[in-house]
Amino acid sequence: MKIRLENVVKTFETFRAVRDVSLEIESGELVALLGPSGSGKTTILRMVAGLEYADGGHIYFGDQDATDIPVRDRGVGFVFQHYALFPHMTVAENIAFGMKVSKVKREKAAIEARVVELLRLVRLEGLGDRFPAQISGGQRQRVALARALSVDPKVLLLDEPFGALDANVRHDLRRWLREIHRELGITTIFVTHDQEEALDLADRVVILKDGHIIQQGTAEEVCRNPQSAFVMKFLGDANVLAAEVRDGKAYASGAAIDVSGMADGKAELYARPADLDWSAQGPGIPASITRVLDRPDGRRVLATTETGEQLEFDVEPERAVKAGEGGFVTLRRAKVFAL
Repeated sequence: MKIRLENVVKTFETFRAVRDVSLEIESGELVALLGPSGSGKTTILRMVAGLEYADGGHIYFGDQDATDIPVRDRGVGFVFQHYALFPHMTVAENIAFGMKVSKVKREKAAIEARVVELLRLVRLEGLGDRFPAQISGGQRQRVALARALSVDPKVLLLDEPFGALDANVRHDLRRWLREIHRELGITTIFVTHDQEEALDLADRVVILKDGHIIQQGTAEEVCRNPQSAFVMKFLGDANVLAAEVRDGKAYASGAAIDVSGMADGKAELYARPADLDWSAQGPGIPASITRVLDRPDGRRVLATTETGEQLEFDVEPERAVKAGEGGFVTLRRAKVFAL
């Protein structure tokens, strides 16, 4: 099912949560809506679900204008962050609930067979007789997904479904959800504020800020070609240096990089920790190491430039560096944005 939003607007009292958002999601695509709190991502998801109505614009499911269609008639499956399972029902009864109350009537045997099929799909065979309190958080989230899938939705909507789980469980469930999506091919919209989660899971990432779409594209496109300082900072650690552009070059703390086509003036240079290196000899940005942080997979070095700017970069675990040591920070790559 293809979904299309055209100039969608949503206002709560005096606060405009979504501002003229237009977006197309192809049939079978998994799209992540990514952004900080208040960016409008959950509001967009709730409007697609029919839990909120747009104040302007249109939402299409295929060729049908679904803007004003009630939630129960939209054919969507919704998974919330906090499971929303019925504690007095068994796992099997929770999964069967949507089929029992659906307008599409099914025989008892058909419902039971579908529950068995979904328990297999979400890898919870043999747990149908347990209650939600008797299974783990990760298993409860799998039950919530199975319940959403039980009514054969045309669209699957996930609102930060792993937010209440610890890091290791989230990591495992991300891989599992991707496998489920590959198997079922349901058009899926996934809301998260976790950059790694969005980049790992989605076919396409839509980055929002203040109710606007700032950038969208594949994980490679948004990571390798951020189009604004906001996207650069939001998608991970970034060092920032004051820069000045003159005659097609950006100058920052003694370093110079080519920025052909950019107008002269003040700017900022952004470089991720992996984009920097350290050497005892120049050329580069003169700096001194202030601290070394050892981690299982490497060493993070904190340094201060001669102009007082703070930098962080990564070196190999075996690299001999120590606090107080002087040297030069070199740029492997960087992005420059005009102020």
